[in-house]
Amino acid sequence: MISVLIAEDQDMVRAGFRLILEAQPDVTVVADVADGLSAVERARELRPQVCLVDVRMPGLDGLEVTRQLAPHTRVVVVTTFDSDEVLDEALDLGACGFLTKDASPGLLVEAVRSAARGDVLVSPQVVLRVLRRSVPPVARADADVLTARELDVVRLVSRGLSNGEIAAAVGVSVSSVKAYLASVQAKVGARNRVEIVAWAFRAHVVAD
Repeated sequence: MISVLIAEDQDMVRAGFRLILEAQPDVTVVADVADGLSAVERARELRPQVCLVDVRMPGLDGLEVTRQLAPHTRVVVVTTFDSDEVLDEALDLGACGFLTKDASPGLLVEAVRSAARGDVLVSPQVVLRVLRRSVPPVARADADVLTARELDVVRLVSRGLSNGEIAAAVGVSVSSVKAYLASVQAKVGARNRVEIVAWAFRAHVVAD
């Protein structure tokens, strides 16, 4: 069971996150708080595996909360303030996830599970924006290593869809989606969903 603490100053958003996460059979929300100081205190008391942390909160902001907790707790930053500078600082401080608040419920759950595994998950839209600014594309031929169905799955991953949403979109099981993603990772040398999105942009699999 993955234990989660939610730190978010907007009551409705905080309640929504709790409802989404508590609907999962493998996730339990041990606390939800409305400010950064409470987040640090409750996290040190309860020792959750994952903390969902908003950037803008009273008391301590989310980046300071990340700095204090990340050495011992997996932190996923969830925010409307998705500038490149905030992303870079959050990851530099040890965050293992960065989502915008318009991310799908499936992606939110995926980020929590990814963090619990020790992986890093960043909203694909954020990854693409950074890549458009700074990464030169590679030859389209690199995409030829994937099957048509694998390319479909990669495009949906790049839109920020969760495994369940991808399964519904292409008409296969979630286990099949996981198998396709594992195959894609092996073929293109990606370690996680973020690197799949990065590869997809470089290989022109997704539009820029």
